[in-house]
Amino acid sequence: MDDFELKPEPTVKKRSPLIWNLLTILTLLGACGLAYYFYIIYSNPNLPYNPFPPAVIPTRFQTITPTSTFLPLPPTWTPTQTRHPYSTRTKAPTWTPITERTSTNTEVPTVSPADGTLTVSPTTTLLEGTLTITPTPVPAMAEFTYQASTTKHADSGCAWMGVGGEVLSADGKPLQFQTVQLGGTLDGKSINRMMYSGNVPAYGISGFEFLLGDHPIASTQELWIQLFDNTGKQMTEKIFFDTYTDCNRNLVMVVFTKAQ
Repeated sequence: MDDFELKPEPTVKKRSPLIWNLLTILTLLGACGLAYYFYIIYSNPNLPYNPFPPAVIPTRFQTITPTSTFLPLPPTWTPTQTRHPYSTRTKAPTWTPITERTSTNTEVPTVSPADGTLTVSPTTTLLEGTLTITPTPVPAMAEFTYQASTTKHADSGCAWMGVGGEVLSADGKPLQFQTVQLGGTLDGKSINRMMYSGNVPAYGISGFEFLLGDHPIASTQELWIQLFDNTGKQMTEKIFFDTYTDCNRNLVMVVFTKAQ
């Protein structure tokens, strides 16, 4: 035991805790910075430092929204209806009163000179009176005039022939959906056509038109025109008219006017 020698235990140097504290602080700061980085990327994925930016959404194409612009009328503007000059209208037929003779039988006594017999014999006496005939009113009348087709078809020249016009009420207002019928023969060909008024606005709101050919043809009382109302009731008889080869009269204008 005397040879046993006790050696002193070696002392262990303790490291300073400052390093561990610094590492801990840096780790916490890095975690906070990383969390903040993910937060701002989540809030705005289009930031330039986002390594995986979203795909670019194409901009929606926008058109200009149309707006209505009302054009102001002149301060002295007054609507007027333009009427074409027409010839004098054909008046409805009038009736002349005629004298009516009526007879009455009157018994006149006569005496026979031979035997003095009294004889009663009837005699006839004529009485004059006046017979009044009330004419039936005409539902509608028509007036005809002839014009150059260039008044309605500027480029037609003389290569056009037809009949056109309009239908008016008694107070001059246009009447639509009235049936106009054109018939007869022209240049040896039979014609029978019908049309509603209002189909050709070039002649007015109630305008109509029938094309007859590509050049004027003369005819005398071979064509006729007739008007029916919107219920099919006959408003005029068949009215015959003439046509000419004159290029200034290749449009036959017909204006129907209802009497009431």
